[in-house]
Amino acid sequence: MKKTTAIWLLLLVMLPKINAQELPKAKEKGHTDESKFRQMYDLLATPNSYRTASGAPGPDYYQQQADYKIDVELDDKNAKLYGVETITYTNNAKESLEYLWIQLDQNIAARTSKTPLIENSKMDPSISAAGFSRKYLEEKFDGGFKLDYVKDSKGNAIPYTINETMMRINLAKPLAHGEKIALNIKWNYNINNYMIDGGRSGYEHFKDGNNLYVLAQFYPRMAVYNDVEGWQNMQFWGSGEFALTFGNYEVNVTVPADHIMEATGVLQNRAEVFTSEQLKRYALAENSFDKPVVVVTQAEAMASEKGFSTQKKTWKFKAENVRDFGISTSRKFILDAMAVQFESKKVMAISLYPKEGNPLWETYSTRAVAHTLKSYSSYTFDFPYPKAVSVNAQDQGMEYPMICWNFGRPQEDGTYTDRVKYGMLGVVIHEVGHNFFPMIVNSDERQWTWMDEGLNTFMEYLAEVSFDSKFPVDRGPAKTIIPYMSGDQSKIEPIMTNSESIKQFGNNAYGKPAAALNILRETIMGHELFDYSFKTYANRWKFKHPTPEDFFRTMEDASAVDLDWFFRGWFYTTDYNDIGIKEVNQYFVSNDAPKDFKAPEVNRRNRLKASGPLVYMIANASLDFKPEMNKPLDIKSVATLDEFVQTKFTAEEKAKLDSPKYFYQVTFDKPGGLVMPIIVEITFEDGTTENQTFPAQIWRMNDKEVSRTFATKKAIAKIVIDPKLETADIDTTNNTWPKQEVKSKFD
Repeated sequence: MKKTTAIWLLLLVMLPKINAQELPKAKEKGHTDESKFRQMYDLLATPNSYRTASGAPGPDYYQQQADYKIDVELDDKNAKLYGVETITYTNNAKESLEYLWIQLDQNIAARTSKTPLIENSKMDPSISAAGFSRKYLEEKFDGGFKLDYVKDSKGNAIPYTINETMMRINLAKPLAHGEKIALNIKWNYNINNYMIDGGRSGYEHFKDGNNLYVLAQFYPRMAVYNDVEGWQNMQFWGSGEFALTFGNYEVNVTVPADHIMEATGVLQNRAEVFTSEQLKRYALAENSFDKPVVVVTQAEAMASEKGFSTQKKTWKFKAENVRDFGISTSRKFILDAMAVQFESKKVMAISLYPKEGNPLWETYSTRAVAHTLKSYSSYTFDFPYPKAVSVNAQDQGMEYPMICWNFGRPQEDGTYTDRVKYGMLGVVIHEVGHNFFPMIVNSDERQWTWMDEGLNTFMEYLAEVSFDSKFPVDRGPAKTIIPYMSGDQSKIEPIMTNSESIKQFGNNAYGKPAAALNILRETIMGHELFDYSFKTYANRWKFKHPTPEDFFRTMEDASAVDLDWFFRGWFYTTDYNDIGIKEVNQYFVSNDAPKDFKAPEVNRRNRLKASGPLVYMIANASLDFKPEMNKPLDIKSVATLDEFVQTKFTAEEKAKLDSPKYFYQVTFDKPGGLVMPIIVEITFEDGTTENQTFPAQIWRMNDKEVSRTFATKKAIAKIVIDPKLETADIDTTNNTWPKQEVKSKFD
């Protein structure tokens, strides 16, 4: 017993000595995996039966249904809208719902709205008299919904609670899975002059006394309930747009009899609202695939805009499987249209515009609509809706299913610059493109602006350059985002930032994600892998509610390209790309070992390099360099190498051997935080060039610097990183060897 005890005591005494020997010499603290290539398990939501790890909808995926029957009437004289609707809401969730949430977006313009109170307000050093009056003297616009009632299908009042732009419907009993409820709501509101009061919809007033209306968010709309966050009832503050539920719509719109209008859905009573001549022209447009047909002429519009009819007409529309509804109406409208043929159906491309839009709009708008539908469809799915409408509304750019409003007008004499023309074309392509993202691939705009604006801006870029190869694009190519990414870090946020907290909205939500996707397509993945994956995402999630995780996972799942490092860096950080050439050394082959040479240890990785007779690589900057080495390699001049080649290979094998003459070691450093591929262009002394691309994974073992050796047949005169500006490198002054003087702007 005593002997055993003594042995254990001896072990206890010895253990600390053994452990001390195993500790790192520097006694550094431990750390977690901080590699830029670690997987994104820490950032992505856990996959489940609703949304799978592949990025596809799961077996239990569901979404709610909200169907609408709406009657609205426009009071053109007083710019007021009256409406009554029946919402039939179906609960497809497995759980019961104790209450429902409805969006009242017009309440952002109510006098009691808190939206103006969340903005900084400083004294203007100078202000126009009109601006001073508007800001300090005049009565504020009286906007917002005025509700007459909320009732059930039997006419009984339903209690509700309004919290700013959200209304909670307090149910008498929970709405169980599979159950429906009908809500009857009557309301009215004053329509805002958006040129004065701002807003995504409203009316534009003309000198001739007419108004041009673009009406949206004009009715109480169901909020989204889903598996991700329950009710999406975040307040509408103005920047974050809309999260909406798909459904079927029947909408009757009563307007002055001399108005021409368009809206979401299929017009049910065209013969009642068009003249016989207009009906004939529309029939021609339905079979015109190469150019628009003017259906409502400028002469007809000019006659109508002088009339101010007191009679009324009701336009009746039906729309299936849409998430929202938009209307545009005016007696000033000209209308033209043409057909677009897809594999299984025909779609109408339509434009509405006042005479003030001509000749620009009659020349370009409908053609741009048709081109956009074709371009976007080629990368996603054939456009599923029956039409797409572009409406000319000054200072507007906003999208709804099948209809959008777009700015851009010529001068009063009809002349316009290329800037105006391309600006108008860009907004038409962009807003029509929103039919795909988010009207069909229905992401949550209230939370993630980039999922619709960023993806759509990327697609817009592809459509613009295919419409006109000289299109002056300002978003999409990698180089366009450099000024933003190299800017003051206190003024930028990661792409994965909520819509209301973004300081530079256009750069963050539009420009940076578009550039990121373009880099993925052009440089990281290549067209074939990217296009297949992107199309897979679009088809998986059309008419559904995707999240960022669904996009990230699908792009990897369909391509077999590990993109965690890319999405982590580009979307979750404000890191920027800056890769430079630290140094270049030329090496020469020698039989003689340099001083202080230590033979490398033979291991699995360098067995061939370290075993057997050695030849020695000596840098021109080392003490062991000799002037006679400064010549191209001739194998016969290196006895060890020549003997190996002569004895190892047959004559036939020798004929296939390469014959490099020059050897260089290039060390690349990375002052920027982003890991990106290293794209190298080598220019030889004879003027020829060679390009090599090293994947981003080259940085996986060392995030600061890496080296590559180049064995060439010709002497290198110049090395340039990212010669075509593909990677958004913010500082190109360190991209060239030999280092070049950068001329000042003055020079």
